[in-house]
Amino acid sequence: MAAPRNIVVETGKLMKDEETAEDSPTSKKPIGAKLDGRFPLTGWEFTVAFSVFLVFSTGLFCIYLTMPAAEYGKLKLPRSISDLRMLKDELGTYANIYPTKFILGYCSTYIFMQTFMIPGTIFMSLLAGALFGVKGIFLVVFNATAGASSCYFLSKLIGRPIVSWLWPEKLKFFQTEIAKRGDKLLNYMLFLRITPSLPNLFINLASPIVDIPFHVFFLATVVGIIPASYITVRAGLALGDLKSIKDLYDLKTLTTGRSRVREERRDLSRSDEHRTNSARRPARGRG
Repeated sequence: MAAPRNIVVETGKLMKDEETAEDSPTSKKPIGAKLDGRFPLTGWEFTVAFSVFLVFSTGLFCIYLTMPAAEYGKLKLPRSISDLRMLKDELGTYANIYPTKFILGYCSTYIFMQTFMIPGTIFMSLLAGALFGVKGIFLVVFNATAGASSCYFLSKLIGRPIVSWLWPEKLKFFQTEIAKRGDKLLNYMLFLRITPSLPNLFINLASPIVDIPFHVFFLATVVGIIPASYITVRAGLALGDLKSIKDLYDLKTLTTGRSRVREERRDLSRSDEHRTNSARRPARGRG
């Protein structure tokens, strides 16, 4: 009669050991395992994340202090098209007078937002188009790639529990798809960047977790975000005609952006002709 009792005791002990192992922070959980609503980071991981955030914030604040005197009360991160129009009006003259310092502050803000997944980078891309025209594409591609790369390395350090907590099923699907690709991994990553199959935020965070090499991630990001950056910058040229973010991919908006580019080129050519003519007139008078 003692045997059944021993089995019950050992079974209860085994179940208790399994529960303890699941609760242990050192036990490795499979990808996609839920964390039952608990905070996903350990104390060490939270300290690292906060330290990185503090370093970025300090650098951004130092850049802010070195900026020339301006109406700082009117400067804020845009959250709507109307906010973006006001910000464009405030920064237009400032960007022309201090182009280097403005670009430094713009790049730092963009990369900071992209690294720590702060919403609003699409408004920063629209602002680049509104202030710099088609040349803003290079600025947007650089900042988006740098921010995505920073997010990649930050996620490689502390991202596994966060992604497993937020998107367990999506992470399982992503890992399965990556395992199928093999040598065609770059093509698949390009496909994900160009199409809205998976959010860019998820791709940035999950890529190091599923062991996507950084060079593949980097190349896919640089090339894959060019079409979306082109469309957003074009839409920024027609900022006055935008009513909401939904109008970004409207054919009318893109057509208006092209006409604005043509008008800018005509104005530049006319101004160059005027300068050339004004420079020739004194020479003729002297003759």
